[in-house]
Amino acid sequence: MSEHAHKRFWEIDSLRGVAIIMMVLVHLRYDLVYYGGHGGPLLLAYGFWRDFARATASIFLFLVGVSLTLSRARVSKAQGTDSGLFSKYLKRGLTIFGWGMGITVVTWVLLREGAVWFGILHCIGASIILAYPFLRLRWPNLFIGLALIAAGAVLSQRTYSFPWLMWLGFIPERLGSVDYYPLLPNFGIVLIGIFAGNLLYAGFERRFPWPDASHLVPVSALSFLGRHSLAIYLIHQPIIIALLSLTGIIKPGFV
Repeated sequence: MSEHAHKRFWEIDSLRGVAIIMMVLVHLRYDLVYYGGHGGPLLLAYGFWRDFARATASIFLFLVGVSLTLSRARVSKAQGTDSGLFSKYLKRGLTIFGWGMGITVVTWVLLREGAVWFGILHCIGASIILAYPFLRLRWPNLFIGLALIAAGAVLSQRTYSFPWLMWLGFIPERLGSVDYYPLLPNFGIVLIGIFAGNLLYAGFERRFPWPDASHLVPVSALSFLGRHSLAIYLIHQPIIIALLSLTGIIKPGFV
């Protein structure tokens, strides 16, 4: 097997690990507010925690774009071509989107009005598939990405009477979803990640001077979290809720 199949960039894994910790903090705060009564919902809907949650999602989405360029560059360097990659991205995207649909089912059963219809996993899964035609581009991705972010900002200024385009960014009236990340503006963040990946890691090589910190314990720990981000995402909420219930911070049977 080629050495490129094992090569990883520790700064990418570590940044994803930071995002994982941020995500756990966001969901811990959510559980304390909604299930434990520790503060009001406005603490999550406005101000610091809203911005913190958005920043967390933006890091994940940006790294989706960067990681797609690394995957393509690794295959191209090892095989001399990137043909056949679409089926890989299609499978990966559908798998993650499928996990998102699983969360839709679970949250609909538990939360009803707060169900996740198009959350971060739906967005990432769809973005992986949609990103394929953009992987060879560099500067156009920056401008298209900024345009999509601007379009999403415009759409978010009002709500709409129909729910069918909520996945795109047309926010339906009385949306109560606890996790909502439509393609506009979020696919734009993925495209900017692709731009950055193609600029900074062209040819599957780091194109900027960077000291090796991968041997440091905190960096290794963050990298481990980053390499297992999907598994952690899927299991962390039941673990948080179980621990909070066992310690009496929230009451069993809160749902």
